[in-house]
Amino acid sequence: MAEAARKRSIGARIGRGLGWLLLLAALAILAIIGWIWWGMERSTPVLEGEIALAGLSAPVTVSRDAQGTATVTGQTRADVAHALGYLHAQDRLFRMDMLRRYAAGELAALSGGSLEKVDRVIRPHRFRARARAMVAAMSAEERGVLDSYVAGVNQGRAALRGAPFEYMLLRGAPSDWTAEDTVLVVFAMYLDLQPAVPQREMDRARAAKTLGAEMSAFLYPVTTELDAPIDGSKLVEPPMPAAVAPMTTAPALPSAAAVPGDVRIAEEVGSNNWAVGGSLTAHGAALVANDMHLGLDVPSIWYRARLVVRPAPGSAEQPMDATGVTLPGTPFLVAGSNGRVAWGYTNSYLDTADAVIVEWEDEAAGTYRTPDGIATIVRFDERLCVKADCQTLAVRDTIWGPIVGEDAFGRTIAMRWTAHNPDAIRLAPALAMEKAGSVTEAMAIAQRSGIPQQNFTVGDSAGNIGWTIIGRVPARFGFDGQEAVSFADGSRGWAGDLAPEDTPAVVNPAGTRIWTANSRVMGGDAFAKLGDGGYASGARAGRIRDLLLAKDRFTPADFLAIQLDVVATRNRFWQQQLLAELNKRPGNAELAAMVAPVEAWGERAVPSSVGYRLVDRFRQEVVNGAYEAWLGKPQDDAFRKTYVPAQGEGAMRRLLTARPAALTPKGHASWDGFLDTVLDKVAEDVGVKAGGSIARYTWGETGVAGVSHPLARAIAPLGWVVNPREVSVPGDRPTVRAQAKGFGASERFAVSPGREAEGLFQMPGGQAGNPRTPYYLAGHQDWVEGRPTPFLPGPTRWTLVMQPGR
Repeated sequence: MAEAARKRSIGARIGRGLGWLLLLAALAILAIIGWIWWGMERSTPVLEGEIALAGLSAPVTVSRDAQGTATVTGQTRADVAHALGYLHAQDRLFRMDMLRRYAAGELAALSGGSLEKVDRVIRPHRFRARARAMVAAMSAEERGVLDSYVAGVNQGRAALRGAPFEYMLLRGAPSDWTAEDTVLVVFAMYLDLQPAVPQREMDRARAAKTLGAEMSAFLYPVTTELDAPIDGSKLVEPPMPAAVAPMTTAPALPSAAAVPGDVRIAEEVGSNNWAVGGSLTAHGAALVANDMHLGLDVPSIWYRARLVVRPAPGSAEQPMDATGVTLPGTPFLVAGSNGRVAWGYTNSYLDTADAVIVEWEDEAAGTYRTPDGIATIVRFDERLCVKADCQTLAVRDTIWGPIVGEDAFGRTIAMRWTAHNPDAIRLAPALAMEKAGSVTEAMAIAQRSGIPQQNFTVGDSAGNIGWTIIGRVPARFGFDGQEAVSFADGSRGWAGDLAPEDTPAVVNPAGTRIWTANSRVMGGDAFAKLGDGGYASGARAGRIRDLLLAKDRFTPADFLAIQLDVVATRNRFWQQQLLAELNKRPGNAELAAMVAPVEAWGERAVPSSVGYRLVDRFRQEVVNGAYEAWLGKPQDDAFRKTYVPAQGEGAMRRLLTARPAALTPKGHASWDGFLDTVLDKVAEDVGVKAGGSIARYTWGETGVAGVSHPLARAIAPLGWVVNPREVSVPGDRPTVRAQAKGFGASERFAVSPGREAEGLFQMPGGQAGNPRTPYYLAGHQDWVEGRPTPFLPGPTRWTLVMQPGR
């Protein structure tokens, strides 16, 4: 009994000890949460009252509605930029800082070693030095607005009682904002929308070495049966090769007059815009829709604003009233409406970069051949830091651009990229766009702009609509940009950029409808000029086209219904293929259970659908499995996840239809054997993800919004405080409502210029960056549920008056 009592006593002491440990742990967690909450409270924005800002020429009024949307009213554009900079810093300082660091290759200096790999890929482009040179070359008008904005940012940062809470977690501090930082934010958008290496050419070289040039061209086509360009043009698909023929040496370069096949490596993406002319609206003004699909963060990448300039009597300043989204870190409206024109963007995927083979004269000495003779590599020593631990990164530069690596044939590759041009970023056209008065004027501004190249869709109050490319288009000669080539003998290269008037454009087409969705927009001469930078599958564009052709009268609500459409026309082929394969294997109980939901799939990506998820999984396993069998998986780097191109859909459809024995994916005796493996993996996924219960294998279990603060992806408990509740949402990458976890419409709007009060708008992630802000996550649930909300700001909740100060 004494022994039992002793054991009970020891147990009690251990229990009490564990209890104290748990209590201390709980107190520590509460202390950390309290510390973070205290930091949040100290960095809330100033919403009301009157403040004095040195540098203002006249008072500026900032009115915010319940969602935090700001109406900024001043007498000059510079004063409005000044106030906008203040607001951006107060609500979005950390986000702005991360964008400038991303473009400069300086993320690891704040965030640590996990992002060093990204910095090493970005730093060879030396965007900070390029940004500094661009600022030095700006006009007085541009510098006036930019300097006012920069002053506002730094005053907004200084007005916070403490640094935003993210810096507490990262043990860092924000630095002053500079003019070159604003240029870096635009460079960050280049990097978000275009690869930092010429991956298309380098991946095609890999495929050619592994499978042969013909199979490489076949697996990476520029066109498929799904294409839906606005001019109705058709391109020829590459022929299906008779066999795989690996290459041990690089293919001979084509002659200057030859045009090799088109390829592109990119994951399926999604952005949409479209417009209809005044003949299709009740009021005669054009109607424009835009939803730019990007990674979804808290807060949103965009900052809603209405920018109003009311000049003083006798002033030469132009009046302005423009509403839409701004990009924190920059002083201009990105997309929206100004009463006369409305405009929006989708990523164009025109070919903006080339892989240039460096022909060494003496590699050890760093000399190489150019059309003007022998040149010497220029070396730049970049200081790359991981927190306080800094080292030198040697960057080698050619006359065409930085050396970015070697391709599969061991050839040294330099990158020629429009982002390296001295005028890659221009502030003046962006400011002019805010005041454009017609489609013709807006398109002329777009064609001389300096931003990442986008499909620019615009409509005006007179009912006109148009499309062109905003940003500069390279003027290639001697090749089409699809293969890595040498520029050394002068027979191939760039002759600068296309003249603005030579940039492809469409105004008031027959049918008075325009649509773009990251896929090929034009054929013929326009396509030859723009090239193929990785066009998306045409499925979304085709669905938008069909929905636009189904009606002859439209309202903003009609456009929102199209934006929320979740019919996956691309997957119809895959549903038929899956059903046929399931019916061939009636003896397998796991597969037999899939037949009924696949038959009833409804072709809609809705959370309750079992059949849709089965079809989607089948397609993934077929496409990814085949490409991995042929090409392997990419190395674990900062950007790549797959070698499957966006247009690989066409190649796999043709292969699965014909099933040529000679092109059976490696490691499989036949196509039937390959599909047996695919179906086994689908059944395994049902077992793992749904416990073997087919009824629980719904699209909603995988089709979640995934909207998150970037730090919460690494620090999970932070998500409890800063993230919205996770929910299932309709949509998929191939639907008009393009959606994947952490990816989707970064905004949606539908508006007619001059009738903005009737327009609609939605934005995920909210306006505020601080959970202690009263409008934190406001509007996010409207985006989730697809509820229409006004394009213009609502009734004023908070008013802040900014007075000129010393």
